[in-house]
Amino acid sequence: MRQFCAANTLPMAELALPRSPESLNIMQLLRRGLGAPLLLLAVLAMIVLPLPPIALDVLFTFNIALSVLVAMAVVNVSRPLDFAIFPTVLLLATLLRLALNVASTRVVLLHGHEGTSAAGRVIEAFGEFVVGGNYAVGIVVFAILTIINFVVVTKGAGRISEVSARFTLDSMPGKQMAIDADLNAGLITQDEARARRIEVRSEADFYGSMDGASKFVRGDATAGILILVINIVGGLAIGVMSHGMAFGDAARVYTLLTIGDGLVAQIPALLLSTAVAIIVTRMSRAQDLGGELATQLFRQPRSLAVAAALLGVMGLIPGMPNVAFLLFAALLGGGAWMQQRRNQAAAAAAAAPVVAPVPVSKEPRELSWDDVQPADLLGLEVGFRLVPLVDKANGGELLSRIRGVRRKLSQELGFLVPAVHIRDNLELAPNAYRVSLAGVAVGEGTVYPDRELAINPGRVFGKPPGIEVRDPAFGMEAIWIDPARREHAQTLGYTVVDASTVIATHISHVVQTHGHELLGHEETQQLLNGLAKSAPRLVEDLVPKVLPLGTVVRVLQGLLAERVPIRNIRTIVETLAEHAPRTQDPAILQAQARIALSRQIVQDIAGTGTELPVVTLEPDLEQLLQSSLGSGAGNAALEPGLAERLATRLAESAQRQEAAGEAAVLMVAPALRATLARFARASVPGLHVLAWNEIPDNRRVRMIAAIGR
Repeated sequence: MRQFCAANTLPMAELALPRSPESLNIMQLLRRGLGAPLLLLAVLAMIVLPLPPIALDVLFTFNIALSVLVAMAVVNVSRPLDFAIFPTVLLLATLLRLALNVASTRVVLLHGHEGTSAAGRVIEAFGEFVVGGNYAVGIVVFAILTIINFVVVTKGAGRISEVSARFTLDSMPGKQMAIDADLNAGLITQDEARARRIEVRSEADFYGSMDGASKFVRGDATAGILILVINIVGGLAIGVMSHGMAFGDAARVYTLLTIGDGLVAQIPALLLSTAVAIIVTRMSRAQDLGGELATQLFRQPRSLAVAAALLGVMGLIPGMPNVAFLLFAALLGGGAWMQQRRNQAAAAAAAAPVVAPVPVSKEPRELSWDDVQPADLLGLEVGFRLVPLVDKANGGELLSRIRGVRRKLSQELGFLVPAVHIRDNLELAPNAYRVSLAGVAVGEGTVYPDRELAINPGRVFGKPPGIEVRDPAFGMEAIWIDPARREHAQTLGYTVVDASTVIATHISHVVQTHGHELLGHEETQQLLNGLAKSAPRLVEDLVPKVLPLGTVVRVLQGLLAERVPIRNIRTIVETLAEHAPRTQDPAILQAQARIALSRQIVQDIAGTGTELPVVTLEPDLEQLLQSSLGSGAGNAALEPGLAERLATRLAESAQRQEAAGEAAVLMVAPALRATLARFARASVPGLHVLAWNEIPDNRRVRMIAAIGR
């Protein structure tokens, strides 16, 4: 059905070639996008124009074949979104069936007096063979099929479609935030995030369409009942009054024709209703329906044994069909025994100890410098219950998540983030972990591998049951929930992640906070070597002729400490080469590098807009700070009382800006920027401090507040 949209995909040379009428087959019409318009025209023609009996036979057979094909496609797809065109197919099949009802009704009423074959062999076969030629039996069979379709299948499928559509739409914000969290943590790429967002929207569109399409099926079932009554009453009136038939003959002929017409339409309708019920009760993840059914239904030996025992007891009761009951009891009992043996074999294989080779005894060697291991630059220690998270053989995903974090942060920060060395630590709690930097712990937390963390992003509509904690990376309110409640928590507005993602996100936060401590002389030299491939003269003239490598390291570390990426290393080195002949003070060189990177800095803070909202200091406070800090502003400290008042007012301004959805920016004089930036990092973490000469020319400053004493 997706090929309906490929109307203009054929090459122009192919379209220009002359074709014989025989070569213009159905598949070529579908490729040219003519299938759907032709089907609609055929439906309109069936409603308006009278059809001969042979055409009715062909179309009714096609309708049955289409319903069987759609039902088989629904059973065999891995997930509902693989058959996303199903709502449209359902609508077209319903219109086709209703048009056939109109066409067959016209033929029955016009030519029914000629006999039971007047409306074609298909209707006659269903009227004579399926119900045995007895119109009373036919009415009962039709009524039962209609009740099953209308009351049981269609009503249940409609309710499930309605609930699925509502919950899918309600869970969209949570799923979108989960995608953003994975993207920010480096677990997925931009292309993967884009594909997952498209899938979320497609899922919402699909279930919304299914909610509407199920109404077509329900209306079709209602129309089948009304058409049956109209055909019987109208046929009796026309046969007796217009054609002079006896009442008994008219009742027999027109009732059999009407029942045959109703059954030949109701059976495909029941198939499509069942297909709707199957697809809306499927899970959104990929699964093999047949395999999952066999696995989940027959994998419990206790259930099989209990069912075999009950059937065996019923088979021993006198008067019961003993052979049938005892046969199925034996089959279920044998299946329970085989499944129990299979489970025991799997448990024994999993519990079998791994025999390690016995080491060959030898004399202990003397200690050497190789036995003195340096501290890991970036390390992760885990409790023994978290060891499976790093074991790929057991499906652990932590290593791949950490690799994704390193890749993303290396691209963002501009240097290669060192590898994370992972080891188990029996001194930690079983579910605890610890992130260390050069052997010193800088972050720790507790995770539950068998649960998922539902994080409150700020606005939720309820609270799922679970273990209430704080997100170890950012301190946000969170709940460890059972994995089965994931979709419910997303519906309430929570962002749900697994234990591996929690640890990987914490490591990402630690690296972003302490990135300047991870950059050393070796990493800086690698950056310069990479730049030398494209600009060799620039690097040769700077290091070590004008600046020592240590000064370049301190400048880059200072930029990273203020969350300024160094990926634009060429601009930084050019700025250092320009100002190094006049000064080699790292603080001054860092300030000049910030001016050169002003566009990048402001864009990272406030996006790509043209307006930058800022908070400033009142003139008297700015003069007081300049006089108290003096010329050594880079190393001076604020008076305690003034620092406390300033921190309180800056925090209030930052909170107001964050509540308004804008970045919190403090614009000060260049002489105060370095000191106030260090002060803000310690007391107001979300505040960005910029000097007025760091505002690029393409930005318009909008002052929103002035901080006084």
